[in-house]
Amino acid sequence: MKRTHLPLNALRVLDAAARHLSFTRAADELAVTPAAVGQQIRALEDALGTVLFRRTAKGLELTSEAENGLPALRAGFLQFEEAVRAMQEGQTSKILTIAAPRDFTAKWLAPRLAAYGRNDPELRFVLVAADEEIDFTQANLDLAVRWADGPGEHEGIALGEPLMTLVAAPGSNSKTRIAWPGDMADGGLTVADAGLALDAAAAGFGQALVPGLLAEGDIAAGRVAAIGEPALHDFTYWLVAPLPQWRQKKVKALVEALRDA
Repeated sequence: MKRTHLPLNALRVLDAAARHLSFTRAADELAVTPAAVGQQIRALEDALGTVLFRRTAKGLELTSEAENGLPALRAGFLQFEEAVRAMQEGQTSKILTIAAPRDFTAKWLAPRLAAYGRNDPELRFVLVAADEEIDFTQANLDLAVRWADGPGEHEGIALGEPLMTLVAAPGSNSKTRIAWPGDMADGGLTVADAGLALDAAAAGFGQALVPGLLAEGDIAAGRVAAIGEPALHDFTYWLVAPLPQWRQKKVKALVEALRDA
């Protein structure tokens, strides 16, 4: 019989029925009906071309054919369990690899990862700079942060509201706008990203329109002050991962922590 045609569900039923010598108790263990157990056993007997159980005055008995196969069957199930544990080892890993834009890592992500890591001294983070599109198939990533209008093809959550905040150094009267790729204003200074725009505003170069999430720390520290009310924007920062990574326990725990940060 080809490996792809192995009746694994029926073999599982056989193992339970052989241990209990009762279709009823096997059904209770497997959360099915006794009739379903009987159907699986009959189908397995038809597939194998042999009788596995006989009914006697004392109850259900295994045939010699069934007894001959059970040791190898049970050893096989133990091997399956070992295989599953091996595949789950990555979920217990203490290493989380995250790709994010450099300015987002410096201004928002790194402080929160540091706080999260203090709860588990064995936890390690690998931070990868990612200002362009992320390819999870080529990089060994658990999570990525994107400045986008949604999670795209992956699972994800939005970190904060899609808001832009205009900031300048406290007391600054300069109306000069600092440009960056997310806000190409016609100003006296152009920088590579929103983090540098924030730093330039703090240094007194003028006003910068940046993601509100990114500006929170600098506003709280008094490095810059907000001007007017935040404005709605199409984009915000999204924490994303393909479904297999998203389901990992270590990823779920970190996502929840960052969601509440």
